[in-house]
Amino acid sequence: MIVVSCSHGRHLGKKIAKRLGSRHSTLFVEKFPDDELRIKFYDNIGKEEVILVQSFYGSISDCIIEVIFAAGTAREFGARKVILVAPYFPYLRQDKRFHKGEAVSQGIIAGLIDKYFDSVFIINPHLHRKNSLKEIFKIKSVKLSANSLIADFVRKNVKNPVAIGPDSESYKWARNVAEILGIESRIMRKKRYSSYNVEVRLNKKIDLRNKNAVIVDDIVSTGHTILEAAKILKRLGAKSVYCICVHGIFADGAMNKLRKAGIKIVSTSTIPSKAAKIDVSGVIADSLK
Repeated sequence: MIVVSCSHGRHLGKKIAKRLGSRHSTLFVEKFPDDELRIKFYDNIGKEEVILVQSFYGSISDCIIEVIFAAGTAREFGARKVILVAPYFPYLRQDKRFHKGEAVSQGIIAGLIDKYFDSVFIINPHLHRKNSLKEIFKIKSVKLSANSLIADFVRKNVKNPVAIGPDSESYKWARNVAEILGIESRIMRKKRYSSYNVEVRLNKKIDLRNKNAVIVDDIVSTGHTILEAAKILKRLGAKSVYCICVHGIFADGAMNKLRKAGIKIVSTSTIPSKAAKIDVSGVIADSLK
């Protein structure tokens, strides 16, 4: 077995390999002047079980082409198995055709992964109308969860917490974390007008005096939902507001906006950032074992 860190997996690949007691290598990736990608394996991967670690954030399209090139090349060199570890996996939101002429990106990206890999491991995939990764991929697919890691962080760092789901989609994560900790949880109802304009309200009253509100979500992108939720929670008397997410995308300066609003931000390490204080390498390694 050899763990290969792709360009957006270098923050985790070496840690995973160390936990597995396996070899580790880094994929060589560069761009030609015309923006085409060139990749190269440094180590011999023939007859090996090759684990490619790639988190799909930032230049997502480049990340996809990179792992497809890497997987195809590994096959050419005789790799016994090619496994994709994708802490954050993209294009899962578009699971049906909402408007005429649209691409159903979830199915297309899944088809590519099916073709080039033997299995795929994803942490907290953003699923809507599908209940399982097995409904998306034909190859072996494993859904990992960072919920217990988030609960452990809250247990050690937040006194008198209340778990808050900022919308109906995120409530399953907030509720699960609350159940692990044995604490109260609530859900916010959200009406979205655009990516930058949302309206939220609490579904059920709660006394937050002397309590610390912990907003739990799978993805924080622009942060507008979190900002609106925090305003309500502070009005209800919350001593402090935490935002703890699995995948911290923090687009358009979201992290600075949240911090300026007095929100304490924590994410897992699926995507590297200054907020990534919860390490997911152990969850990944344990599953690969």
